[in-house]
Formats: sequence, structure tokens, C-alpha cells
Amino acid sequence: MTKTIRSIAGLAQAGLIRPSDRSKLDTVASRYAVAITPVVVAAIEHDADPARDPIALQFVPSSDELITTPDELADPIGDSVHEKVPGVIHRYPDRVLLKPIHACAVYCRFCFRRETVGPGARALTDEEIVAALAYIASHKSIWEVILTGGDPLLLSPRRMRDLITRLDAIEHVKTIRIHTRVPIVDPARVDADMVAALRAPTPVWVGVHTNHARELTIEARAALARLADAGLPLIAQTVLLRGVNDDADTLEELFRSLVECRVKPYYLHHPDLAPGTSRFRLPLDRGRALLRTLRGRLSGLAQPTYVLDLPGGHGKVPVGPDYQGPNGTIEDPWGQSHPYPPNPDRD
Repeated sequence: MTKTIRSIAGLAQAGLIRPSDRSKLDTVASRYAVAITPVVVAAIEHDADPARDPIALQFVPSSDELITTPDELADPIGDSVHEKVPGVIHRYPDRVLLKPIHACAVYCRFCFRRETVGPGARALTDEEIVAALAYIASHKSIWEVILTGGDPLLLSPRRMRDLITRLDAIEHVKTIRIHTRVPIVDPARVDADMVAALRAPTPVWVGVHTNHARELTIEARAALARLADAGLPLIAQTVLLRGVNDDADTLEELFRSLVECRVKPYYLHHPDLAPGTSRFRLPLDRGRALLRTLRGRLSGLAQPTYVLDLPGGHGKVPVGPDYQGPNGTIEDPWGQSHPYPPNPDRD
């Protein structure tokens, strides 16, 4: 494969779906965007059942996406509630999301913005970028700007350099963060020009989205190395997904592999209540149990924070395991209770 697959016919030709499924999947594709890059296609085990392959599950459409449960929401984390000007989401006092583009290199089947991203979704106009930057400049509480979308690394290096330069010029913006899947799914885009565009006096952090160690291909590891060698700090966001990475061994392999690539696992997201994604969700207690298991097996460098984005725009909260035991005891990572003295009275 040399080109991104963007149609159900293309998926059938590549052997990623059964011909008998084309009719239903055409309906899925008419609602939710489809794109799978050659790097991702190569990472799929074609001899395996696509319904069980952890890479195929993330990117190949399923007729289950036509099922919307009563608790699912078109805007599951409440972006629209906090959109101040087009493309700017101001949910927390010290940081904003800036969404300059609404297209992605690939379209994840569990995406919480699946209703708003895709080929028909436009990028911000020059006038809207000016208004977004003016909003950021006028709110001195904004310490961090997070570029997201869509995927901001689909911007050309020239446009990315211009945006970073203009953010760098806002005195109270002290940190810029970029959320992207591009280094993993389209690593050739992370070339010398793009790496140079990301460097600025204001620290630029790159948050990479990856969910399975098999996504860390030779090409992806090389792209991450180019970013790290340029001095750009790297963190990773992962979504806990049924059938993809919902076991301790898979998560352990992923998080160790990320650290070996100089990427700090940052967040493990509980999946959001996006339409047509119920097949990926699992109970919070299952996630907590996995994090408790990993606490006893992994270096702190490889431990992410397990988080849930509350529906309705109420923010992100940690939902990891509690180690407080009965009668003032504390449990260790292996479930054994140990006494710990109460806080002294310092009146």
C-alpha cells in the first residue's frame, strides 16, 4: 500500500473487510470518516481475524458503530460548552485547547470528536486564527496552549512554524503542547522541516497518542527519535479499549516500549461516551484493577495516570485505584495491608 485508504471499497480491496459487509460499512462511512495510512495497514496482521486484531479494531470500521446507546453523546466531553471563539476551548483557568484543523491522518473508531472531524470539516480561516490568538493574548491566566483538532501535525511545516511563532510571542504563554497521532501513523510527516518548525523559545511538548506496542513500528520509533533528538519532550496518551489493550501484559509492553523511545506515559484515558463506541468501553473497576497490577510491575517512569473526562464538559479527573485499607492501613501494590500512623495533632 502506498496511499491512505479512504473508502470501504479500498478496505475491501486490501482484504481488511469481508465483501459481504460492504453495504453496512458504506452506511458507517457516510457518517464517520475513514482513513488508514500505509504504515497502519502494514501493522495489521492480515492472517488474523480483523475483528480481533488490536490494530484493525482501532481503525477498520464496524457495523457496531451504527448502534448508539442512550448514554452516548455527540459532544461527550462538552467542547461546545467551553468554546469561546471558533477553535478555542477554555475549560481550565490556566490552559486552552486550540484546534486549527479538523482533519486527521487516520480516523480512530472510538474518537470522542468523531462527529466533528473528517474530510468535510474545515480548518480555521486566517481570520479565525487571528481571533483565537487575540483571545489567548487577552487572557493572562492562560499559561499553556494545547494544539489539537483534528491533528495539528497535518499542517504544513510553514503553517506550523507560523502558529508556534505567534504563540511564542504571547508573553504569558509559557508552554505549548501538541496532541498528535502523526508520529505513529504517518511518521514520514515528521521530517526535518516539521521538527524545525516545532522548536521555539517557549517549550513545546509533544503528546503522542498510541494504544498498542505494535503501533511503535520501526518508522514510528524513528519519528519519535527525531523529535527527542531535537530536544522536544515527549509524553503519551493512551485510551483503554476493550479488545485492544485491556490486559496488564499488553499495557506493560506498551508503556515500557514508550519509555524506551524516550516518551513518558502521561494519561491512560477511560473511553468517552461517543456515539457508536460502546464495544470499546469497559467498567471503571476493570481499569482500576489493571492500574493496581501495573503498579507492582512497572517503573514509575512507565506509570500513566488513569483519567476520566466527565460528560458535559466538567473536566478530567483521576480515577485510579485507592490504596487506603481498613482501620488506617495502607495497601501495598500486591494487596497486602500495612499499618501507618495517623496524622499527629499539631494544635
